[in-house]
Amino acid sequence: MSEEKKPSVLEGFKAFLMRGNVVDLAVAVVIGAAFTSIVNSVVKGVINPLVGAFGTKDLDQYSSCLQSPCKFDEATGTATSGIPIMWGTVLSATLTFLITAAVVYFLMVLPMSKYLARQAARQKAKEDTKEVIEVTELELLRDIRDALVAQRGPGQNDN
Repeated sequence: MSEEKKPSVLEGFKAFLMRGNVVDLAVAVVIGAAFTSIVNSVVKGVINPLVGAFGTKDLDQYSSCLQSPCKFDEATGTATSGIPIMWGTVLSATLTFLITAAVVYFLMVLPMSKYLARQAARQKAKEDTKEVIEVTELELLRDIRDALVAQRGPGQNDN
């Protein structure tokens, strides 16, 4: 009776880590984290002050008070009384998300989908050309066969 050696947990984990898609996913997460910090900086450093220029303060500072009076500790930025609703922070996070999504779509997804569509069209054109060549070769071979049969004349055996 032969025993099959089962791969160890460590060997299975190593095989899992060495797959291409896991490495690609890790690279995407690292690049995504770096990209998110860039977009956050743009929103906090450019967008929020621009909105503040049209309003009275920075976008993160806009809030409403659910229960009056709302007072804030300037040092910590936390509410000392009342129930504040920090809708400016939510709006800032929404802008960050929309800008991130737009940049990812227009700079990564759209060009990649166009590239893949061109590759698919080239592949289809190659396959169509290959089919035409194969059909032409097949027709040529039939013509040669028919010509040879015609040269031999009727009534001759294939012995």
